[in-house]
Amino acid sequence: MAVGWISLLSAVPWKEVISKAPAIADGAKKLWNTVTKKSPVENTSPFEIPPGASTDAEIISKLLVKLNAFDVTLSELQKQMLTSSELIQALAMQNTELIKRVEANRIRLRWVSGLIFVLVIVVAALIKLTLQSN
Repeated sequence: MAVGWISLLSAVPWKEVISKAPAIADGAKKLWNTVTKKSPVENTSPFEIPPGASTDAEIISKLLVKLNAFDVTLSELQKQMLTSSELIQALAMQNTELIKRVEANRIRLRWVSGLIFVLVIVVAALIKLTLQSN
């Protein structure tokens, strides 16, 4: 059984896997650093009117500041989502390639196993014939 695993692992395109691994690791590291550096958003309501606001202009000004902050946060989240999607796509493509190679090796292993089985039967028959003729 160890021979099967060795042949399976030897057929994996390790050069491609290794060449793509740093890019995937860098993408994951950048994504992780971006997500962990973010401070939690304050739990204030976006439409909360400040207690000291006296005019409509002040209220609108405060709401616009908050709206701009939400726009920035939304933009950052969209960038993070895009980075995550690219990383997931790269991992999925690499996984698909590995699965294709494993399946091809599984089929080859079946053919080789069948061929060995037939050869064992032929050799056993030849040995039997040789023993009977002596």
